[in-house]
Amino acid sequence: MFLDQYCTELENSQFSFTRQQSSDFAKNIANDFNPLHDVDTKKFCVPGDLLFARILSSEGLYPNMRVTFSGMVSDGVALTIHDADNGDKILCDQNEKEYLRVEHSGEQSNNADLIAKLVKTYVAFSGENFPHVLVPLMKEKNVMINVARPLVIYETMSVHLETVDLKDPVIEASQSHLEVNGKRGNVTLGFIFKDGGKVVGEGKKTMVLANLREYDQPTIDALVDEYNRRRIEHAA
Repeated sequence: MFLDQYCTELENSQFSFTRQQSSDFAKNIANDFNPLHDVDTKKFCVPGDLLFARILSSEGLYPNMRVTFSGMVSDGVALTIHDADNGDKILCDQNEKEYLRVEHSGEQSNNADLIAKLVKTYVAFSGENFPHVLVPLMKEKNVMINVARPLVIYETMSVHLETVDLKDPVIEASQSHLEVNGKRGNVTLGFIFKDGGKVVGEGKKTMVLANLREYDQPTIDALVDEYNRRRIEHAA
């Protein structure tokens, strides 16, 4: 399983993530250079896409899934996946604190190669949301995040596929929008799945932007430049 190097398996079906594993996944798989996933950052959290990838790899792919993120996971936290009474998959710690929940329906697929392809395709797409999608949305609404303390919270992700019998799925962006309510913004990022050139499904990802303030182009330019510098530095 390609996730083996990004996850530490523990006893009793538990697992955890180190800072290095999380940072490597964010940068090498998701192309995500959010400082929250840096090894040496004070306010660290495991990438939400890594949590989703881990559940998908062990629990299987369903044509209809809705993922709800309810808490940030720190490094070294022992996690398990439980089946709720209604069949939902729940990611929680030893104190039964819930971090992620997957509602699902339809015929399950445990095709490891397909799941690996889908995970890599999705997280690579997800990692491109900043700056390519979020910056134009913020500019349109004349708001921006606090660049000194950026807070972008992964909230939900949903997927609806016509079939899980896919060969080489790819993801393309569709409609996205930002709703602003005071200092809070709700972002919806739409996408479609294609296989063999045919549209085979759709999905959307929602995020919360906190501590919004008036848009300032030079400040945003500096933030994007720093983000791109980190990408180039890592690639080198």
